[in-house]
Amino acid sequence: MDAKKLFRGFWALFKGYWSSEEKWKARGLLAVVIAMNFAMVYLLVQLNEWYQIFWDALQNYEEERFFPLLGRFSAIAFIYIMIAVYAVYLRQMLQIKWRTWMTENYLRSWMGGQIYYRLQDATDNPDQRISEDIGQFVNLSLALLIDFLKQMTTLAAFGVVLWNLSGSFTFNLGGTEIVIAGYMFWFSLIYSGVGTFFAHKVGRKLIGLNFDQQKYEADFRFSMMRVRENSESIAFYRGEPNELEGFNLKFSNVIKNYWQLMKKTKHLNFYSNGYAQLAVIVPLLMAAPRYFSKEIQLGGLMQISSAFGRVQDALSFFVNAYDTLATLAAVINRLAGFTEHMDDAKKIRSSVTTATAPELKISALNVSLPTGRELLKKLSLQLENSKSLLVTGASGCGKSTLLRTLAGIWAHASGEISLPENSRVMFLPQKPYLPLGTLRRALIYPSAEKNSPPDDALKKILRLVDLPALIDKLDAAEDWSRILSLGEQQRLAFARVILSKPDYIFLDEATSALDEPREIEMYELLREELPKVTIVSVGHRSTLFKLHDTELNLDGAGNYNLRPIV
Repeated sequence: MDAKKLFRGFWALFKGYWSSEEKWKARGLLAVVIAMNFAMVYLLVQLNEWYQIFWDALQNYEEERFFPLLGRFSAIAFIYIMIAVYAVYLRQMLQIKWRTWMTENYLRSWMGGQIYYRLQDATDNPDQRISEDIGQFVNLSLALLIDFLKQMTTLAAFGVVLWNLSGSFTFNLGGTEIVIAGYMFWFSLIYSGVGTFFAHKVGRKLIGLNFDQQKYEADFRFSMMRVRENSESIAFYRGEPNELEGFNLKFSNVIKNYWQLMKKTKHLNFYSNGYAQLAVIVPLLMAAPRYFSKEIQLGGLMQISSAFGRVQDALSFFVNAYDTLATLAAVINRLAGFTEHMDDAKKIRSSVTTATAPELKISALNVSLPTGRELLKKLSLQLENSKSLLVTGASGCGKSTLLRTLAGIWAHASGEISLPENSRVMFLPQKPYLPLGTLRRALIYPSAEKNSPPDDALKKILRLVDLPALIDKLDAAEDWSRILSLGEQQRLAFARVILSKPDYIFLDEATSALDEPREIEMYELLREELPKVTIVSVGHRSTLFKLHDTELNLDGAGNYNLRPIV
């Protein structure tokens, strides 16, 4: 990413919070933090003046001034410490507020419009980008911004001090006497300019390496999370050697990249430390002739050295902060890429239109894969209320994709889908999602626990779906997707349907883990508890035919056959 694109990415991420509904509080808090840093610079100028007075007093053996000067130093130092502590505290407060705002906005964007679903293959580790990258962006941006403003203020304040203290440098060039006023200031400017240029040359590869390091770390962490989520399947397969091989491969990427990062950081540290140490000696060498010629006293020499150091630090901001800037650049790349992918996903819309009708009606529906392969061509059907439709066909023919299209989460489709106005719709996937937390939360999902029906109603539903062992565990917080078998999870999903009382249910092989008698029992339960519900099922078992009124058979090449089941 070039500098111009990097800045555009930074500005796009940066400006949101500062122009949001919280902007005045944020700007006010930032102004206080900046003002406190300016006050710290003022106190440093006072300490610089104190150096001259104190060292001159020592050189002149003025004992009566020794303790008063130490008292003055203590007072300035105490005030400086108090301001420094609260400047950091208030900056961290601002970081929390900024990070909270950015995280909430990213979460809304990621979860809105099923963007999290559409980004499955487009963005690696979105969880890391939201949980870690936003925090890093906020912390690094705020620290660098405040430090930059502080250093520029230091440059202005100590630049004047250094200019006045350094005097003039006179030399002859071709018989002409040349006088350079404030020569130490000009030397500091040139020294830091050259230093910044070579710091960029030495450390520029750190940006890409930091970007890759974050990616490899996230990939390694995600591979372990996958094992935890699929521990039972892996245990049945005895897949530990294969998983270890995967771990080692992911971790080897982490280590190899980190070695490269270490080497480049070592080169930058050699350079920046050498640069900093040389800056300690330079002002003493340049001011020594004036000291030994007795133009200035020891206090003046120490004041010059201190002022030169402050100016040098300010002018060397980019040299000292280069490693941090490289990390920030990598974070900007990741967040900007994530934002761009979310924006692209928002633009992807299917051409399926929705309308209202007295019953489920599908008109001229075309469904295809992202590759362009057509799964369905001009599907048209009408399903009477309280009736049921069974979608059949060979594996890969597009049965589940048709349900995704009806759910509005499949982009590669066109046509029209009509439903009665204000009808309630529920989709059941083959593997139900059970959120972490209490069994109550899993049972009433996606409703919130605060809207939970009474315990008696929940216990009755659990008995109906033959899960009596769970009746006394409504408020037990467990990983229910691990504890319950797939068959038990599917029965729990039917309990959700009965609780929700939808008008339309779409089931994608939602009884695949149940035996045939239990499958029939669940469908009959739906008819008993929800006699007016309209059912659309995807399945392949022969027993499902007698539970439905109409069959829609797909051949996977775009053709279909719609016929009543007799």
